[in-house]
Amino acid sequence: MSNKVRVRFAPSPTGGLHLGGVRTVLYNYLFARHNDGDFVLRIEDTDQNRYVAGAEQYIYDCLEWCGLTPDESPLKGGPYGPYRQSERRELYRKYAEQLVGDGYAYYAFDTPEDLEQMRTNLRTDANPNPQYDGKTRMDMRNSLTLPEAEVRELLDKGAPYVIRIKMPAGETISFTDMIRGEISNESDLVDDKVLLKADGMPTYHLAVVVDDYLMKITHAFRGEEWLPSAPVHILLWRYLGWEDNMPQWAHLPLILKPDGHGKLSKRDGQRLGFPVFAMQWKDPASGEVLDGFKEHGFLPEAFVNILAMLGWNNGTEQELFSLAELVEEFSMDRVHKGGAKFDFDKAKWFNQQYILQKSEEELLPLVRPFILQHDVYPDDEYLKKVISLIKERCHLLTDFWAQGHFFFAAPDNIDIESVKGKWNEQKQQFFSSWAQQLGSITQWTAPMLEDNFNQLATDAGLKKGELMLPLRIMLVGGKYGPGVFDIAEMIGKEDVGKRIERALAQL
Repeated sequence: MSNKVRVRFAPSPTGGLHLGGVRTVLYNYLFARHNDGDFVLRIEDTDQNRYVAGAEQYIYDCLEWCGLTPDESPLKGGPYGPYRQSERRELYRKYAEQLVGDGYAYYAFDTPEDLEQMRTNLRTDANPNPQYDGKTRMDMRNSLTLPEAEVRELLDKGAPYVIRIKMPAGETISFTDMIRGEISNESDLVDDKVLLKADGMPTYHLAVVVDDYLMKITHAFRGEEWLPSAPVHILLWRYLGWEDNMPQWAHLPLILKPDGHGKLSKRDGQRLGFPVFAMQWKDPASGEVLDGFKEHGFLPEAFVNILAMLGWNNGTEQELFSLAELVEEFSMDRVHKGGAKFDFDKAKWFNQQYILQKSEEELLPLVRPFILQHDVYPDDEYLKKVISLIKERCHLLTDFWAQGHFFFAAPDNIDIESVKGKWNEQKQQFFSSWAQQLGSITQWTAPMLEDNFNQLATDAGLKKGELMLPLRIMLVGGKYGPGVFDIAEMIGKEDVGKRIERALAQL
């Protein structure tokens, strides 16, 4: 066994990268970096029926955006390649045949019709879903039931077959999970999983064991949904003679729906209005486009921080961690057993903290794309001023438009109804007079504008407090935004005058 820590993330290129998948990447990455180890990205593309064009590149793009760069990968190469399972195909057959030769696996020649008939014929109240296992295998067409000569003949003439593991009877298969402690499974409850498919491709069960061994993986972290497969994998390590090299296991807790009931899915995100993918995913088959955290306006470092806290803490009240701090603090013994509820409001709070930490200069290139989406092209200095005025109000990068669109164009709609109730001729006259006086204000600054406004209000016998909300609604369109005179300074004399006159025409 190598002394150097080696971990891997091994996704299937079948669709968008769910935030649970990115968290698995993150925990692998943090563990590797904390222990001066290697982080390997391996693409598990053995299921050609589920392969989706573009999904592999999407995985690379997501990891790059998150700043979680692997040390070895199909793109980067490394000493244990190739790192794409479809390119390792011939390796797996050798080990599958070895298992058959040693009596730990067998050839199965059953057709899909045979399997369906077995499920129908053997279904009982006690066993409503019969499996291909120790109870049923001797009723099927396989190398355990057919004469050796017939098996040889079938193989020689190229009859389709799969290779299945032969699960032992009456064994308790145990292992120590780094998060959950001792876990035991009864072999009689596990079916004879297919190891090598009829197309010559391995299933996950065989490929993951062979690859982890050949790539010298020391620690295998994956979601808890893989727990039922663990006994098959442990037996394969044993049957192949590699038990002393078996990695330490950790099955990560699920990320749950906000109400805590069940695993978070992309449909939950669509239903509740938040992303579940790291970045935008377009399904090439259906054409469906799902925006990710990036498109919703999350900063990658905030996204990483959010994921770290979904199932882990360092034992203190601290919630904000840079990637370097996470590397320093991370340990598997602080990962929780129970599922972690995803809270989108809390996620937005994290993002806001990262926005507040950044200077206007740092935010400029991050905010600009979200402004350009609206066919608005402000110069850098103007946009930096806007950012400085509204960044405290923004949880997401998309909020910079929502909170500041009026800096770039007059609002489409004005909340006149909020003004009408207390409107009168005196106020109408006041605003009309002020709009006409704007041209004579020589120093166009927020303090000078406020002084001029206050003086005119006093002269007119009006309270400033009664006039501020109407002015805000005239300039902004609603009851929000930073200081109203800061807004007026930014948008300029001409725009302020036009917006006031437009509002007065509606009152």
